[in-house]
Amino acid sequence: MAEVDTEVIAMMSIRDCWLDQLYVEPRQFGRGTGTRLLALAKHLQPEGLDLWTFQSNVRARHFYEANGFRSVEETSGDNEEGEPDVHYRWVGGSG
Repeated sequence: MAEVDTEVIAMMSIRDCWLDQLYVEPRQFGRGTGTRLLALAKHLQPEGLDLWTFQSNVRARHFYEANGFRSVEETSGDNEEGEPDVHYRWVGGSG
């Protein structure tokens, strides 16, 4: 978690080689918090990371792509939300 004045502004969850969650409070966008958490995730999983995000989440997709993740699979909504998503992978040492 990342905090400012005891307020949680971001959180991240990693399971095995999966980045299960990366959330940044929208008021904190553009301040580097997500980038720092993602750098920590890469440090903790230097062999590589996988994640899913919604195809419609253009901001997240640009963020991950700018940080070395590449799309490896897309679905038409095979998830609990029924929303099309995209599987991203970062190969250790590439970003």
